[in-house]
Amino acid sequence: MTDKAQSTATIKTLDDLAPLANYSLMKTLTRDPDAKENGNDHDPRQVFSGHYVPVSPTLIEVPEYIVHSKQLFKELGFADSLVETEDFVRMFSGDLSQVPEPMSKVGWATGYALSIYGTEYYQQCPFQTGNGYGDGRAISVLEGVFNGKRWEIQLKGAGRTPYCRGADGRAVLRSSIREFLAQEHMHALGVPTSRSLSLFTSKVEKVQRPWYSEHSQSRDPDMMVAEAVAISTRVAPSFLRVGQIELFGRRARKNEHPKAMQELEQIVLHLIEREYADVIDKHLPTLDKVVLLAREFRTRLTSLVADLIRVGYCQGNFNSDNCAAGGFTLDYGPFGFVELFDPEYQPWTGGGTHFAFLNQPNAAQRNFHVFCVALQPLLKSSPKYDAQLGEIHDGFTTLMQEQMEKMWASKLGLETFDAVLFDELKYLMLQTSVDYTLFFRELSEIPENIETLKKSFYKEVEGDSLEQAWNAWLEKWKQRLSADNVSAQMKCTNPKYTLREWHLVSAYQQAKQGDYTLIRELQEVMNDPYAEQSKEVEEKYYALKPAELFDIGGISHISCSS
Repeated sequence: MTDKAQSTATIKTLDDLAPLANYSLMKTLTRDPDAKENGNDHDPRQVFSGHYVPVSPTLIEVPEYIVHSKQLFKELGFADSLVETEDFVRMFSGDLSQVPEPMSKVGWATGYALSIYGTEYYQQCPFQTGNGYGDGRAISVLEGVFNGKRWEIQLKGAGRTPYCRGADGRAVLRSSIREFLAQEHMHALGVPTSRSLSLFTSKVEKVQRPWYSEHSQSRDPDMMVAEAVAISTRVAPSFLRVGQIELFGRRARKNEHPKAMQELEQIVLHLIEREYADVIDKHLPTLDKVVLLAREFRTRLTSLVADLIRVGYCQGNFNSDNCAAGGFTLDYGPFGFVELFDPEYQPWTGGGTHFAFLNQPNAAQRNFHVFCVALQPLLKSSPKYDAQLGEIHDGFTTLMQEQMEKMWASKLGLETFDAVLFDELKYLMLQTSVDYTLFFRELSEIPENIETLKKSFYKEVEGDSLEQAWNAWLEKWKQRLSADNVSAQMKCTNPKYTLREWHLVSAYQQAKQGDYTLIRELQEVMNDPYAEQSKEVEEKYYALKPAELFDIGGISHISCSS
């Protein structure tokens, strides 16, 4: 596998794109021996071995363009006009039948295992074996090297695969808009993430989904609605997940078939080549590579989680299958950005506190544990390397704490973390009911007193002891500041704008009527989240959540329906 090939000219057509196709996953890894070469494999079934299943996407009927990422197009070397071509629309709304050679007319889906907070699960698989769990509606359609970097391109909502578990394989417009905007917003925030390429919806095709009635305060959806289907295209160096490595680790551990250990080694080496080739020497022996992989993934995962908390993001469903083995954010399902600061903020009604906002470091540790357990079969013949893996595993909590302290110090403009000062601040934030994003952005102005901070408070504090406590804390904090340009530094750490659910709701409600104006406006604003934008943008998007929207289903909390 080589990533040296580069696109030297702007890609204006699929014919320009085709020579850059390079399918390392399908060339390097093993196809399910029971799969159909033509990709006509859309019914739920058990996949007992192999790393992928060839699957043809199911096109959406009468596709309509909504939006694309101009920044990602530029990074890939795509002309903006490419999105308007008939071939592009056809391919990225689910029809590969006419793509030019050597592009594949068949996509692929992968299986993975599921662990929830470190506990292995099998019952989500319809066969109770774990052999039917994986990409149920996500189908990769292209892998290639663009401007010297390898990317995998995947359609979400592209129809059923063998892992669909009886579902329809579709994503709805509502959730597709959320994911499209969130991925590019997270990239703009400086958080490692999968990316968004394009978004198409169908003018005619709809599916039934449970959702919330207007102003519903129910925790769970209370009605069925017909929603337009959509296909969002997401892009990443790979879509290898912790749960994917875990699946092959489980099979090797249990010796489920004669090639189980070989398949585990293959996918681990493929992960290293795809995601860690820049830091792991390809000439090293396999056991050294495996140990280095664990160390490098630990570094990336701890840094990622600290970044998530820095920008106020809560994954919501941080299972092993929603944890990218490359160390970036993946799968924007029941996510949310915290508004009213709450350590136990959890946007997903099915998530529980174990995936809450400030519990994400613990959830990440559980996923890392699962990852290490999956690697162990490769090291069982060498006590030396197994012990090294154990040391790396046991060091996660310490490194995670270091990353968190470094992040909190950065948000506060301090050179070193002050635990007492931070604990006092956390208490005041909870007592005052502050808006997480607004508060830290206002703090970045280094206010003289509490007055300017009050625009981030959901609770009135005039003339009481709480106001005095705030002013006392501010004085103590400012005495700790030393850098001359600390305000500018803090503004590079604390975003002014984050993607709030009530803005998203307005965008997808307009989109239901065929009006995509607000989606494109949000895209522009949220792709520049640290900047001081226009007065009109500030008034609209730099604001407290309206009181009447608290506890409303689909805004303050959401189900996993998509």
